[in-house]
Amino acid sequence: MPAYDLANRLVVGVASSALFDLRESDAVFRQQGEEAYRAYQEENRDRTLRPGVAFAFIRRLLSLNDLGEPGDPLVEVIILSRNDPDTGLRVMRSIQAHHLPISRAVFMQGRSPYKFMPALNMSLFLSANGDDVREAVAAGLPAGHVLGAAYPDDEADRELRIAFDFDGVLATDAAEQVYQAEGLEEFRAHEARNAATPHDAGPLRDFLAGVNRIQNREEERRRAHPEYEMRVHVSIVTARNAPAHERAVNSLKQWGVRVNDAFFLGGIDKGAVMKVLDPHIFFDDQVTHLESTARTTPSVHVPFGEINAR
Repeated sequence: MPAYDLANRLVVGVASSALFDLRESDAVFRQQGEEAYRAYQEENRDRTLRPGVAFAFIRRLLSLNDLGEPGDPLVEVIILSRNDPDTGLRVMRSIQAHHLPISRAVFMQGRSPYKFMPALNMSLFLSANGDDVREAVAAGLPAGHVLGAAYPDDEADRELRIAFDFDGVLATDAAEQVYQAEGLEEFRAHEARNAATPHDAGPLRDFLAGVNRIQNREEERRRAHPEYEMRVHVSIVTARNAPAHERAVNSLKQWGVRVNDAFFLGGIDKGAVMKVLDPHIFFDDQVTHLESTARTTPSVHVPFGEINAR
């Protein structure tokens, strides 16, 4: 069999805890231990797991493979799991029952598999295990901790809406460090002085670049078929406002990436905006923001930078 090349694909790793609702299984593990957990998964092997926080995002992301050639998908999703191969069978059977085109998986009994992200060309890893995510981010890898439970999903809606915070997510937290150390006015002045200088890229810049490649493929499809409706929509939702907005926009441009919408909120509650924007996933580096958004929106904490090292 020829080697399957991941180099030109958007590869996302997802833990079973992010893809499915494992609260019941986790309760068995915590309260009764590993052997009882293994027995529980064996007894329920054919009982399909319910969707979890990242399910709608993953399902929609995989649906974009219809833009590629048969056998040559644009998107590859790989399970990265702490389960052993035996207990992981329930996860794989649930994937099949939900008709998700996921065929690749890494099962490592009791150990986090995030170290395999570079080998698998992953630009994102999602998990409900906060410790695994923190270790991955500390190792310089792009990972996020999914928060909350599953959200209702309108399967008739074919769009995929992705929202990002800017600082600490798409960019590093260098500007946030100025704000924390010297206050809001100096932060604004600093960003205005450096408006033409792009920020260093943050943990999810490359993931956005991969999403943009799919958007480029959509543009090609629309040029060939004008009736085609664009499905991927990307926004940034940031606490920045003028004059600090300009450096963010210039950074995106100089990195060679783009977004469809930008919300420069200047301290306005992000949760209220999310209720209207209705993204299928939102990435932010600050838990205080996500406490608001997670009430209505699949939210992901990216534990990057100084604010998450305290």
